[in-house]
Amino acid sequence: MRLLIIRHGDPDYINDSLTEKGKREAELLSDRIAKEKIDRVYISPLGRARETAEACLKKMKPGKEPVVYEWLKEFAPRIKRPDRPDMGSICWDWMPEDWTANDIFFDYDKWTEHPVFAEANVKEELTYVLSEFEELLKELGYERSGKYFKAVKPNNDTVALFCHFGLESVLLSYLLNIPTMLLWHGFIAAPTSVTTVYTEERREGKAYFRVSAFGDTSHLYVADEPPAFSGRFCECFTNENERH
Repeated sequence: MRLLIIRHGDPDYINDSLTEKGKREAELLSDRIAKEKIDRVYISPLGRARETAEACLKKMKPGKEPVVYEWLKEFAPRIKRPDRPDMGSICWDWMPEDWTANDIFFDYDKWTEHPVFAEANVKEELTYVLSEFEELLKELGYERSGKYFKAVKPNNDTVALFCHFGLESVLLSYLLNIPTMLLWHGFIAAPTSVTTVYTEERREGKAYFRVSAFGDTSHLYVADEPPAFSGRFCECFTNENERH
């Protein structure tokens, strides 16, 4: 089985929609996706993801009707960052020197136990999202067994998930057994990027998920459309026009 995890186009977060650039990105993405044989499509309920998916669905014919899942929305908890406890922040907006100083964030099983995350009920939200994802994987033929998956009904289907970067990192963390904080801080999937994950069933009935491409934006480059900056922070501190 192949999973295509697709981030929405350049967002207008205030209106939960796409910017004009985001609409151009979604249209370029649709040309790429139209060339794929996609069997199933699952979509976040948020406007920016739905707009992106709608642009693609106009040019593709999935094997089954698209389904909107509430749990595919952006990972929601807001935290009180240690250096800014007066301000609510997304879970992955930490200063590197702060979060890297605590070994708990490098532990796949314990990272949600940090007091900041415990106060924000991050573990509860994570459990909800992953339990729903696990149910979807079972429906698709793969059941979690420890750190790998039983290929109960192995297949060569292609499944597209239109969602968000923070949520994408949560899903990849689950599939690959990598602490989510390392994905949130060490990777960035640009708007309309496509992450491709395949199952590998090297022993019959036992599978593992493997990423063949992360955050691919080749559909933008071929059209000379630069990837949007959304999700990134300043490349240099002196870059005043980039998010700090």
